[in-house]
Amino acid sequence: MLELNVSDETSKLKVVVLGSATDCGPTPKVAEAYDPKSLEHILAGTYPLEIDMVNEMEAFIKVLEKYDVKVFRPKNIVKCNQIFARDIGFVIGDIFVKSNILPDRERELDAIQYVVDQINPKKVVRPPVEVHIEGGDVMLWNEYIFIGTYKGSDYKDYITARTNKEGVQYIKNLFPDKIVKDFDLVKSKIEARDNALHLDCCFQPVGKDKAIIYKGGFREELDYLFLINLFGKENIFEITRDEMYNMNSNIFSIDSNVVVSEKNFSRLNSWLRENDFFVEEIPYSEIAKQEGLLRCSTLPLIRED
Repeated sequence: MLELNVSDETSKLKVVVLGSATDCGPTPKVAEAYDPKSLEHILAGTYPLEIDMVNEMEAFIKVLEKYDVKVFRPKNIVKCNQIFARDIGFVIGDIFVKSNILPDRERELDAIQYVVDQINPKKVVRPPVEVHIEGGDVMLWNEYIFIGTYKGSDYKDYITARTNKEGVQYIKNLFPDKIVKDFDLVKSKIEARDNALHLDCCFQPVGKDKAIIYKGGFREELDYLFLINLFGKENIFEITRDEMYNMNSNIFSIDSNVVVSEKNFSRLNSWLRENDFFVEEIPYSEIAKQEGLLRCSTLPLIRED
């Protein structure tokens, strides 16, 4: 049995599901694009090749294994993009929440069912159908659960709007002892530089008291200011619009002082090192073309408190 335990984003990682780029299928058609960044690369003829994405994920596995992390991979599904494991489920405390994802991605959940079968069934939940919530929008920080959402009346028109108000309320009901704070995110169907697909595309805690943030990802300045006040201005690395586009906030913590980051994030990686983090740099820029990066590829199951 897997004894689930995740209470924050940065404690020592013990067990994780890492997505897979194998057999991810041909370049999608324009109408099949899930996000504006993928669409941009489909139209430009620069959509990532499977071999490059597989190699990037292999580099990630090597780092995880270097730190003795047990890594599960999804069962292979031919012609299916299974890279972004964070979308399909997430752990809060000792509860595994199966996401209600876009209908044609349901197979991705089936591919990790062998892992879910190792969890006490009483600790596995599936929200009702009207609840939309994905793991990239859910972030744990001590007594807080941060949730990215989109509160626009045109929610249903946005394929990039992944977590609705019913999703926020579901988590509030499921974890009444936590402070659930939602953030209204900027969405765009056509401009990736103005689209915070998930909360981790514009914000992420690192270490014990620091965070990476992109102000322009929040529709309400008060949400941004809440985070500035919570972490303290001196503990925050603010990224630019282009750095958000390149997914600088979507790095991944293996421990409170160990971060896996993209090797081209030179400004961020320098700041991390200046603040006593050990930075494991890997190539991940091809996967980034699909508007997801390191955190998006992972589904942590157990972290040490």
